[in-house]
Amino acid sequence: MNLRQVEAFYSVMQTGTVVAAARLMNVTQPVVSRAIALLEMRVGYKLFERHGRRLSPTPDAEVLYREIEPIYGGLDRIAEVAEDIRLQRAGAVRIATMPALSHGLVARAIAAFLAPRPHVTAFVQSMPSRQVAEAVATRQYDVGLVEQPLSRSAIAIEPLAPAPAMAVMPVGHRLARKRKVSVADLVGERLILLSQHGFLRFQIDDAFSRRGAAAHVVLETPNSLLACALVAAGAGMTIVSKWSAESFIGPRVVAKPMEETLTSQAALIFPAPGARLSLAEAFADALRQEARR
Repeated sequence: MNLRQVEAFYSVMQTGTVVAAARLMNVTQPVVSRAIALLEMRVGYKLFERHGRRLSPTPDAEVLYREIEPIYGGLDRIAEVAEDIRLQRAGAVRIATMPALSHGLVARAIAAFLAPRPHVTAFVQSMPSRQVAEAVATRQYDVGLVEQPLSRSAIAIEPLAPAPAMAVMPVGHRLARKRKVSVADLVGERLILLSQHGFLRFQIDDAFSRRGAAAHVVLETPNSLLACALVAAGAGMTIVSKWSAESFIGPRVVAKPMEETLTSQAALIFPAPGARLSLAEAFADALRQEARR
């Protein structure tokens, strides 16, 4: 018994005639007839009775069909799933992101990405940028978001538009009523700043240096979300990108633009070389749209 014989039998059972079965299989009628005859020889009993152009299955054929039908039904389901994946209606995507973008930009982008795709699933993990790059480079994740500058082999880097930095402070702070905050305003303030290896921290230190002053740093952390949480707890004030600040603006925290041009640069990364997962590309498009808003 071979698959062509089984397929011919299944097709005749589905359509009722050799002509229709041949059309379904995209073969000639003699091919179907011979496959049915060979199958009958193989199983040792008659499968069909001929009534004009139509074939009526025997009781034995009905029993055999009940065993075969779930297999072909499964193949039909596989074809449907394959089509859903092609049209991005199903499937899964693995996303890695640095913490600074996770609460605001990435969360909104994922929601927008999943909204028209009810059968798509996503797995999201937050980790430092260098770990994100490693995870994407080794194809543990399909797409990642990192802080620039970053250099790593086996990834493709697509920078996003620079995000302006904002001064984040408690609601009752003396600078909370200002439209913009300058570095000069921050001299002597208790500051919670990002770790010194980051590009934004380099810009902040440089801005203070050009003023002939030094920042009064009472806390340092590599995590901008933790810096904002410390502000909300009353430990001081901070300077972070707008992506981090926006998640904390509320009853206890105010965020004001900086007078100086201080920016944070993030980028999308993909495994390279090779084709990208279509769902990863679709998520990236959703994130770019959210960033533009």
